Amino acid sequence: MGSNREHSARHARSELVSASSQTGAELSVSELTVGYGGGPVLHDISITVRPGEVVALLGANGAGKTTLLSALTGRVRAASGSVTFDGRDLRGMRTEDRARLGLALVPDGQSVVGELTVDENLRLGALWRHRGKAREAAIRQIYGMFEPLDRRKHADGHQLSGGERQMLALGRALIAEPRLIALDEPSLGLAPLVVAQIMRTLRETARERGLTVLLAEQNVTGALSIADRGVVVNLGRIVADGDAKALAEDPSIRHAYLGF
Repeated sequence: MGSNREHSARHARSELVSASSQTGAELSVSELTVGYGGGPVLHDISITVRPGEVVALLGANGAGKTTLLSALTGRVRAASGSVTFDGRDLRGMRTEDRARLGLALVPDGQSVVGELTVDENLRLGALWRHRGKAREAAIRQIYGMFEPLDRRKHADGHQLSGGERQMLALGRALIAEPRLIALDEPSLGLAPLVVAQIMRTLRETARERGLTVLLAEQNVTGALSIADRGVVVNLGRIVADGDAKALAEDPSIRHAYLGF
């Protein structure tokens, strides 16, 4: 049974890849400083995420991870520094225009519309990317990747469990065929089996499609297990940037910043 489900999910991901002509794009952040009025939250952040790379953005609550993702997607304005995506300068660009370039944010399940059903949420996500038969095929592919959503397709968003909401938020982002997907704490409050499924889907989709992934997480072990690189943020500054496995095995980094 489990083997059949995994085969179905892999097949759905493959169809999603073949249906899309886009691949991952590079994100480059240079000397980015962001504040909210009471002083900077991020200080001179510089990071590059290469096409098709999975990068885990790690740090304690309040380290600045969410602020960085919000600045990248245009939800907050940077005080200084630059962000380029696929070679394009994003300064002054609206959030929706960044999304149309292929830069997607999944903000901890909050993008799910509670008054709409699962199916209606997915159709909303596909609205400006797919039409007609292509949209129906894209929705079926998401159901193949996340079978719990298929079983709950007629349920309203507010009736879903936390894990189902997170799957739906990720499915809505993927159906729009992003080139880079930024996720803010996708494992927060979820059961280990659900976390494992979401992490596995991210890793396999990135490999098969070349999708670029920036994953902000406090679940250090889960994030580093699927990441190519890890970037550690502490008090709004980058304190480590390196190979995911090397970071996981570095006792000085683990004890000082990662809590294990």
